[in-house]
Amino acid sequence: MKVILKQNVKNIGKKDEICEVSDGYARNYLFPRGLAAVADATALNIARSKEAAADFHEAENVAAAKALAAKINGNTVTIKTKGGASGRLFGKVTGKEVAAELSKLAGAAIDKKKVELETKDIKDAGVYNAKVRLYTGVVAEFKVNVEMVQA
Repeated sequence: MKVILKQNVKNIGKKDEICEVSDGYARNYLFPRGLAAVADATALNIARSKEAAADFHEAENVAAAKALAAKINGNTVTIKTKGGASGRLFGKVTGKEVAAELSKLAGAAIDKKKVELETKDIKDAGVYNAKVRLYTGVVAEFKVNVEMVQA
């Protein structure tokens, strides 16, 4: 019997998948618990249209991420912070500050967790390589220029 899963079912499939299961399993386990519905013609059409819509939205998200990556790639983000005469900074520059400056440059919100710095935390002035993972398979590389302002 063909069924459309309403939830993820272990060893059977994931939500909105069309699966072939035995009649007894469907009638006695899946249907009473609300885990699946019979895959008749209308239900199959609805499931296929949902799948097409999800694919379309996925393609839109990838295109938007690639456009944002094109804005970011090769650019330099400048961060000014206080430091001492020896060239060391007071404190450190983290992904949070880099993400804030990158958001201003790109014109879109960038999550600090998506920013990967060359070193974990930047403690000296200079130019560092960094990248940001915007979407699955979409990565933009840029430089971080840390300038020191005498305190």
